Amino acid sequence: MASSVLQAHQGGWRSLFKRPSTREQDSIGEKTGLPKWNMGILNDRETIEVPGSVLLLAQDHNKPLGLRNAPARTSHSTIPVGILQLEPDGPPDDSRKKTRDGKIILEPQPEESMNDPLNWPAWRRDSALLSLGLFCMVGGGMTPILAAGFTNVAHDFDIDVASVSLTTGLYMMGMGIGSVVFSPTAILYGKRPVYLFGAVLFVITSIWCAVSPNFTSLVIARIFQGISVSPVECLPSATIAEIFFLHERAFRIGIYTLLLLGGKNLVPLVSAAIMQSLSWRWVFYIAACIVAFCGVLLFLFVPETFWDRAPHKHHKSRNSGSRPGFFRRYSSKRSTTTQGIPSAAGNQSNDMTEGGDASAQPHARLRSSRVSFAAFPEPEVPNETADGKGPTLAGDINQQESLQKPDLHGGLADTDTESQSISSSRLSALATAAERQAYTVALRDQPARSFVQQLKPFHGRLQSDKWHKVAIRPLILFSYPAVLWSAIVYSCSVGWLIVISESVAVIYREGDAYHFNALQTGLVYISPFIGGILGTAVAGKVSDIIVKAMARRNGGLYEPEFRLVMAIPVAITTVIGLMGFGWSAQLGDHWIVPTAFFGVVSFGCSLGSTTSITFCVDSYRQYAGEALVTLNFSKNIFHGLVFSLFVTGWLKDDGPKTVYIWIGIIQLILLVSTIPMYIYGKRARMWTVRKNFMEKF
Repeated sequence: MASSVLQAHQGGWRSLFKRPSTREQDSIGEKTGLPKWNMGILNDRETIEVPGSVLLLAQDHNKPLGLRNAPARTSHSTIPVGILQLEPDGPPDDSRKKTRDGKIILEPQPEESMNDPLNWPAWRRDSALLSLGLFCMVGGGMTPILAAGFTNVAHDFDIDVASVSLTTGLYMMGMGIGSVVFSPTAILYGKRPVYLFGAVLFVITSIWCAVSPNFTSLVIARIFQGISVSPVECLPSATIAEIFFLHERAFRIGIYTLLLLGGKNLVPLVSAAIMQSLSWRWVFYIAACIVAFCGVLLFLFVPETFWDRAPHKHHKSRNSGSRPGFFRRYSSKRSTTTQGIPSAAGNQSNDMTEGGDASAQPHARLRSSRVSFAAFPEPEVPNETADGKGPTLAGDINQQESLQKPDLHGGLADTDTESQSISSSRLSALATAAERQAYTVALRDQPARSFVQQLKPFHGRLQSDKWHKVAIRPLILFSYPAVLWSAIVYSCSVGWLIVISESVAVIYREGDAYHFNALQTGLVYISPFIGGILGTAVAGKVSDIIVKAMARRNGGLYEPEFRLVMAIPVAITTVIGLMGFGWSAQLGDHWIVPTAFFGVVSFGCSLGSTTSITFCVDSYRQYAGEALVTLNFSKNIFHGLVFSLFVTGWLKDDGPKTVYIWIGIIQLILLVSTIPMYIYGKRARMWTVRKNFMEKF
């Protein structure tokens, strides 16, 4: 076993791209019986069970593959991804809790305690979503809030318009720094104190921006404002995942995304009207008032949503029924033969968005235009320990001692060998289990907390992980090819819209063709707002149709790489939109022409951002929390900051035609990387499993 693991590690990147000889291919085929290609995707040479692949066995049951090959996660994430659970082949356990109409099994399974966020009344969960969504809408629109007033700011501080673009670029740098700081803090201390602190800092920095006596003060204030706003990008998805069941999340995440992206286009329009009537300083005064109101809503309606869903011993209650164990050992490898072609091969979208609530009347089928993630089953959540007083360390250790570490050579678990001893690091992690579960255990045995009790802003340390280790984990994901590709595409998808926002004042106000005032420039954002909504709707519908068709042709096996087909319309719309915007602005065409191309760019960028996020999360569901931080960090630092340093000056020197033709070429070159990502993506996923970089930190 040791030699096989060493051989897998020595292969490195060469194992991804090395083309085997005909003899080697024949040997591989004899050993594994696997085809080399499926739907243009190279299979792993040793196994079909690659984490991220999903075998669709029936219309109502999706089974993830590669769970035995996925390394056990020993750290915590902002998103409760649960414990990857192996279940024996056969029908699902009917004893699990379902919606009142009995049609949908609740995932994750709620506990009996009314303090479990999943058991909160529907009004409390929805009010938390709307309060958080309003805060995100305002925060999301702060990036281009001065776009229509660059000329006004430049006049007040006696600087050139190109310098004013730093207020956007350095603001995005602050957002990137803040996401790296607040994400691990939220994991260790809870999301509620992070939201409240961010809202307070948001108000302070908005007032600071409004009273800034010079440009340097304004830039520094914008950096700290970016830090204060950063939680709106990296935490709300986790909050939604903690208070809504799997079948409810797609609709709620769609609401959050619509508010966040809508704010980026609507807030600049409102700010333009304010600047036209008052001044750019009043934009920040009014923003401070609105954020203060949002902070009150957060304090009243967004309680702490943390709940430790790690497995613990329990006795069987009359309501819970018998539940399968979290960890099972097998004496032989499970068969991965597909049992027929499902009638809806891509049903992870439809199944996830239907059904009702555990505490409310059954809902009608919810249809969402958002792309859903391929769902991994989340663990059953037991009620209490055998003695009814919570988990015991000894029980956890005894349970873990029965586990078996897989041999990662070839990705196949060596289930026929003896169990290996638990490593010292694993024992150390188990030693802190009681500390990790202390908050949840205390609430589990208490009656339902009142509204006033939930207003407590801080609950102490909730997790035992080290802060610096949690903070560095999103950066490690850059070594994962799927995450790296997603970070590049996501950065460009959002970044090009910011680049256009920084040049709006130069083209529509400073140029020789249009001579718009601040309000007229702000009205330009109606076009990208409409384009963004249409792009979000099309991304969900078209992507799901493509995924279902490809999975059906692939014998019911879903691969995350199927999402990459959407890169074709992304490339067409963004490249045409970028080049058309610059070309028409240079020629002085009617203002509707570049404005329409702005909407086309927004349409394509919505497709790109949705595709990159779903591909990334489907590939590494267990690291979804860190992956979202990685994507936003890339967008804010590597794209938003870098381009803001020179794009406005470049625009004034060479004109919009040259600038946006080159930007379109850059976008096309980057999207060409989708081809090798599609072909080698599955092997890349298995390569990262064998290397296991994330769990080494």
